[in-house]
Amino acid sequence: MTAAGLVPVAFLAVFFAYPVWSIIDRGLADGALGDVLERAATLDVLWFTFWQAAASTALTLAVGMPAAWAIARHDFPGRRALRAALIVPFVLPTLVVGAALRAVFERFGLDSGSFRLQNTVWAILLAHAVFNVAVVIRIVGSYWALLDRQAEEAARVLGASRLRVVREVTLPRLAPALWSATVIVFLFCFTSFGVILTVGGPGNPTIETEIWRYATQRTDFATAAGLALVQLVSVVALVAVGTVLERRATTGGARRAAP
Repeated sequence: MTAAGLVPVAFLAVFFAYPVWSIIDRGLADGALGDVLERAATLDVLWFTFWQAAASTALTLAVGMPAAWAIARHDFPGRRALRAALIVPFVLPTLVVGAALRAVFERFGLDSGSFRLQNTVWAILLAHAVFNVAVVIRIVGSYWALLDRQAEEAARVLGASRLRVVREVTLPRLAPALWSATVIVFLFCFTSFGVILTVGGPGNPTIETEIWRYATQRTDFATAAGLALVQLVSVVALVAVGTVLERRATTGGARRAAP
């Protein structure tokens, strides 16, 4: 191996392999992982992390799909500006997005009272949708724009309703992009940190925030490493499942730029 090849190998070994191995080693040492898994609080946090990520993903898809359809299938004044504006929250730091939502809550009186959103699960779901809708627009919208419309037009000519065309023609052809966007959004929500801290509050902890709390506030690095190991295994499993689902959904249908 040449000297030029040793540089990236050394970089990966020092800044990737060693930190990951340190987390694994510390998480498995002295039964830290077993102790973490035996705690009822860990299971509660893990369950909350999963279901809030699933609910956030569903809400993001519900908001993003109409926008992806409009941008992919229609040419209207300001189309590019709208697409750029919808992507802006995604490129901003999550803490900035969370702070902006907090300001909105305060402006409209949603930070207290009977209609309080601040420090609730609803605020987390809303923030995740705002932050991740750009993923759906970019992945699904770009894929949608390249789908040939002839199959949909033929189904309409043969008497299929618009709803049936969407259900039996459009969505199956969009399946690879849908699965890809779903997995990515779910992973972003599952590993969310800034959003949980700014709008979720301490009463809605996730694995990510618990790792931070144990490492920085309690200085319990063994527990933090155990939680990090749980998160690592969960993320790898999610990526593996998402890859399999995306491959199964991939079809050989022709795609070309729609006129």
